[in-house]
Amino acid sequence: MTDATVTKPAVLFVCVHNAGRSQMAAGYLRSLAGDRLNVFSAGSQAGYAVNSAAVAVMDEEGIDLTGARPQILVRQADAVITMGCGDACPIFPGKRYEDWELTDPAGQSVDVVREVRNDIKARVQSLIASLV
Repeated sequence: MTDATVTKPAVLFVCVHNAGRSQMAAGYLRSLAGDRLNVFSAGSQAGYAVNSAAVAVMDEEGIDLTGARPQILVRQADAVITMGCGDACPIFPGKRYEDWELTDPAGQSVDVVREVRNDIKARVQSLIASLV
């Protein structure tokens, strides 16, 4: 089997607006896993922009989300991770499905958003270890 025939696992982070938690998780996975995984994030009701507090706290980690844009949910993946949105995040086809209970950063202080970021980072590191 050559490198050209090997398919990298795809991970999809899903949240309602795709403006905070799912964008932070995707940013971490891209940064920490490099090119070992295909990374996507989307929302069931995609918002208009990424939460500015999420962008700010990820910048503290050296991860730039300024170019990120909320996307509508349209793809399958090997692993589908929802962000604790309950029924608002529908079950989406994947070989592996997890729901991460995370505080929504919308309207929260920067300190709370940092806590969410740190929780996401730990979960992403564990996810990488299980997929590659």
